[in-house]
Formats: sequence, C-alpha cells, structure tokens
Amino acid sequence: MTLQLIGISVLWLFLFGYVIVASIDFGAGFFNAYSRLRGKQHILTRIIQRYLSPVWEVTNVFLVFFFVGIVGFFPETAYYYGTILLVPASIAVVLLAIRGSYYAFTTYGGLKHKRYTYLYGFSGLFIPASLSIVLTISEGGFVREEASGIALDYWALFTSPLTWSIVVLSLTSVLYISAVFLTWYANEAKDQPAAELLRKYALTWSVPAIITATGIIIELRFHNPAHYSRLMDLWWMFGISFILFAGTVYLIGQRKFYGVAFGLLTGQFVIAFFAYGISHYPYLLYPYLTVYDSFTSEAMAIALIIAFIAGLGLLLPSLYLLLRLFLFNKEYVQGKRNDHA
Repeated sequence: MTLQLIGISVLWLFLFGYVIVASIDFGAGFFNAYSRLRGKQHILTRIIQRYLSPVWEVTNVFLVFFFVGIVGFFPETAYYYGTILLVPASIAVVLLAIRGSYYAFTTYGGLKHKRYTYLYGFSGLFIPASLSIVLTISEGGFVREEASGIALDYWALFTSPLTWSIVVLSLTSVLYISAVFLTWYANEAKDQPAAELLRKYALTWSVPAIITATGIIIELRFHNPAHYSRLMDLWWMFGISFILFAGTVYLIGQRKFYGVAFGLLTGQFVIAFFAYGISHYPYLLYPYLTVYDSFTSEAMAIALIIAFIAGLGLLLPSLYLLLRLFLFNKEYVQGKRNDHA
C-alpha cells in the first residue's frame, strides 16, 4: 500500500466522521426549528437541546482535521480548490460562524427568540449544500485553466443536473441520518412522543435519500462515464449498502432495536462512501489533479500519517466518553442532569 493511498484513506475516514456527526447536528437544528414552526416544540425541543448541549462544540473537529490534512498531504489542492471554492467555502464558513455564535449565546447567554432558532436550524441545511458542491466540481467539466489561473464555470456548475442531485442528496441524507439517531436517542430517554415523531421523520426521509443516491449514479453515467464505469465495478458494495438501508428502515418501521438500526445506517453510509471514494481514486480533481501529482515529501507524509492516526486514537475514545458520560448517561438522557460539555 502506497503512502498516497494511506494518506487519502485516513483523510476520507475523517471526512466520513464529519459527515455522520455533522449530519446529526445539522438535522437536529432543523428539526428543532421545524417543530417550533409547526407548533410541536413541546414534543421535540427538550430532547434535541439535550443532545446538542454536549456535542455542538466538537462537531467541526473532524472537518478541521480534514482540511489541514488535505493541504498537508496534497499541497497543490490549495491552489486548485483554494481558488475555485472561494465563494462556496466562504458561505459555509459564515454559516458555521452563525451557528456557533447562536448556540453559544442561547446556551450561555439566554438568547431565546424564535427567529434565531429558525436561523440556526435552516442554516444547517445550507452548509452541507454548499460543501457538497466540492464533490460535483471534483467530477470535472466545471474548471478550466486560463492564462490568469484556474477559473470555475459557475453557469455550467449551477445548471448541471449532477450539481443539484448531489445537493439534494446532501440534504436528504442529513435529515435521514439525524432522524434515525434522534429516534434512538429519544427512545433511550423514554420520551415516546418525541421518539414517535422522529421515527416518522426517519421513515419519511429514507425514501428521498435512497432515490437521490440512485439519481447521482444515473447522472454520472452522462457527466463522467469513466467514473460511472468504475462505480459499476463496485456494484456489490452498493448492493450491501442497500441491504443495510433496508434493514434500518425495517427496524425503524417495526419500532424496535433503534440502536441496531443506527448501526446499520452507519454501515450503509460507510460502505457507500468508501465505494464512491475508491471509484473516484486516484483523482482529486478530474482530470487535472491526482493523489500522485501533488503528494508531499515522504518524510512529511509519514509524519502526517502518524499524527492523524494518533489524533484519531484520541478523538474516538473522547467521543465514546462523551456518549457514555452525557448522551447515553441514564440521568442525563432523561433530563435529570443539566451538564454542559
């Protein structure tokens, strides 16, 4: 196994961690805002606030690791993506700042106005939408090299069916992942009205999530036939992912084993996520940039790999302790403790 493959695999693992943790966070904020809009805040707000309190500060750790690592392992990505992602990345950073400021003020400053709840909740949907555009751009066809440097064709990007397929998938996946996890969490809290409402949300968003995922594969057939061909070679991985999806929906529908259901969901996404990454390898930006064109020095690569594996070794136990001491602590989950991380 080459250093390039190890480096991109570690980064892909951190990115997957961010996808899962951030999806739960973004979806929880949206469901909190939506329940207030529908007059159902008495059902969901307490359970969602109880979840967000200990975890909101650590959500972006995975994303920070990924951005530091992508530039460290592949320095040329700073040139290519730093230019073409100036607008979408800036939007995402502003929205992340808004969400962080809101939660800090509501948690520690007593800011309770509902318009801020809406701002926090609905902004969480724009962040994955803006970040998911990176996947579209990486497929090629939207970037051109000019005498003045790299240029992004915004018209082609925002009129491409592939762009909107990926954006819609990011939104449906966020809401589906979050609803399944929060159903499990509400059930552990013995809050059956909240668990039942979130269960309905999970089943509702499961269908759009699987349809949009299929739609992306169809769009790739026309946009990037070479990538589509490699995806088809990994059909068995997507088949396993679909079986896990069916298992999740079955358990949620049967109102049992919500923890197992979330485990199946995580397996579904990790297999599909890595199947997509394997089929996209070795391109970072098709056809301009591969993992071999821009790799850092061997000594730097080894140092980064060791640092990132050590970081993962610290981060995963920390998340486990967070789950044990707060999220799934019997007293905390049932609202008998009000600790904040």
